[in-house]
Amino acid sequence: MIGPDRSAPPRPPGARGDGRDDYRRRMYRQATRAAAVGIAVNLALGVVKLAAGWRIASLALISDAVNSLADALVAAVVWAALRIAQRPFSEQHPYGYLRAEAIAASNVALVVVLAASAIAYEAIRGWGQPHESVPLWALGIAATNVLVKESLYQYKSRVGRRTGSTALLANAWDHRSDAFCSLAVLAGLLVVRAAGPEWSWADDAAALLVAAAVTATGAMLFAKAARELLDAQAESSWVDQIRQAAASVPGVTGVEKLWVRKAGLEYFVDVHIEVTPETTVAEGHRIAHCVKDHLVSCFPLIRDVLVHLEPSPAQQTDA
Repeated sequence: MIGPDRSAPPRPPGARGDGRDDYRRRMYRQATRAAAVGIAVNLALGVVKLAAGWRIASLALISDAVNSLADALVAAVVWAALRIAQRPFSEQHPYGYLRAEAIAASNVALVVVLAASAIAYEAIRGWGQPHESVPLWALGIAATNVLVKESLYQYKSRVGRRTGSTALLANAWDHRSDAFCSLAVLAGLLVVRAAGPEWSWADDAAALLVAAAVTATGAMLFAKAARELLDAQAESSWVDQIRQAAASVPGVTGVEKLWVRKAGLEYFVDVHIEVTPETTVAEGHRIAHCVKDHLVSCFPLIRDVLVHLEPSPAQQTDA
């Protein structure tokens, strides 16, 4: 078997002259920057909406503010986890700290669901109670929030796809659901403004809709984090690409097993390759290193590859 290799990796193709470590650092830098933007924007939105909701006694606007503040907490945890994930290997942590992102995401998901439950409770408890008239500036805040949340979704989804960050992608979809929630809040406020205080239930209904969407987002985030913590197989299309790359190395007659597990932005690969039974130990060792070097060169976000040799069944039958 070929185990962890701490030596300098080969230069990945298409990385514009950067080494594999430089490429990885660039991915982490982009993901960390996106998380920092999320902290600042969501914190600002949350404070503004909370003040506005408190001023006009709108539970829908207050619940949307709690949603934004929860998003700021999610982004802060993701930012911290991405920083921790970049720590070097150690004797106590030979696989590094890459799972910090998934651990953080799973815990934040539970906080988000609890916040949604509190919103739903308040909406049901105060159902139909008269609200103050809705001023135009409150409608403007709700409308602005829709545009800002959709912009955050577009930005973070691009960075998440480029870096492979599960937490960032989940956070991006959280912003998309927030945009739709803000539309519901805007609709509820418009109804209350147009129809009068007797239609205050529309604001409560919008708050319940926000609570349901936040709960769904929290559940999705927890499921994604749990999948990563349980070492689920990576996406089949990507696994197929890795299989083809391993099989293309001279001396490899087949790929018997291939396991790819995600850890933060990076991946660990376990592969069983087949070689002819006549292959010597030294030659098999060389082929295994070639497979490992080829995979980490083709896929810069593969952190490490464990290669195991198997005799080719076809060759044994022929013999």
